[in-house]
Amino acid sequence: MTTEYPPDAAHGMLLVQLHGPNAGQPWAPAGVRGMLRRAGIREDMGRIRPHAWRHEFATSVLDATGGNTVIARDAGGWASAVTVEQVYGHADVHDPVFQVALARVWNQQS
Repeated sequence: MTTEYPPDAAHGMLLVQLHGPNAGQPWAPAGVRGMLRRAGIREDMGRIRPHAWRHEFATSVLDATGGNTVIARDAGGWASAVTVEQVYGHADVHDPVFQVALARVWNQQS
């Protein structure tokens, strides 16, 4: 995709206007939402929520690092590890001790 950037693009945005008076400029959020809405309808996926990708990314990083909010903060570009913990963290889900206890309970109930 980046090979399609206009040569004078002075940013690292992934989705840019390729034609018209705003060629080379990043898409407006409404343009991205519209594209995702049409793709969701076309692929019968329902409504696509881009912010859900941030949650999935944060959860994946937290899972991979044993709940390290500082690493997740840096990887996701958040300003604060506290934000990651409060909004995306769900610390109990990423706590290895909690996971072992939960697995024990689930195995007993199965």
